[in-house]
Amino acid sequence: MDYLSEKMTLSDSNAKAIQLHLLRTITEGFAEKLKVGSGGYGEVYKGLLNGDEIAVKQLFPVPGLNDEAFDNEFRNLKKVQHKNVIQMIGYCYEISHRDVEYQGQFVWAQVIDRALCFEYIKGGSLVSHISDESCIHDWPTTYKIIHGACEGLHYLHKGQERKIFHLDLKPDNVLLDEDFVPKIGDFGLSKLFGSSYTHQLSS
Repeated sequence: MDYLSEKMTLSDSNAKAIQLHLLRTITEGFAEKLKVGSGGYGEVYKGLLNGDEIAVKQLFPVPGLNDEAFDNEFRNLKKVQHKNVIQMIGYCYEISHRDVEYQGQFVWAQVIDRALCFEYIKGGSLVSHISDESCIHDWPTTYKIIHGACEGLHYLHKGQERKIFHLDLKPDNVLLDEDFVPKIGDFGLSKLFGSSYTHQLSS
């Protein structure tokens, strides 16, 4: 597998491979101060790549995760292209050997690092707008958000050869850009991370 795309831009139509060392650089070593969120299968950090802010989701290690399955499912996810769905712009998959802590001791082990990179949405989640009493939107803006979320969901269900069912669509998983365009995120990895995750990618 080729790792790299230090010259990639957000205008690229397909997600590109990015080396782990580059992700560490743009997130200052996955610094706590740059953490912008966390979920069931990873933590999200803000980074700056070629002048563009991106969101880097560092995936939790999952013992026994099948690499072929990860590759197949990822190939479907990176084809997603819709204005109301968060765009994946890069990914990282690297294998290394290093000291890791195990049962109170450090052991030399093989480690697989996986990360997904997405466009960074500055407006925050829909839930933050709902819970903030100072964020009062008029009806046209409210309708724009509702309609856009429905369009994004319809695209995931009907807009491509392989259907993607979210199954956990909620205000936390809908982000708003600076023009209040909604973008659906956090979907599509349940087959990889087990039944405890609420998203599902289905044929």
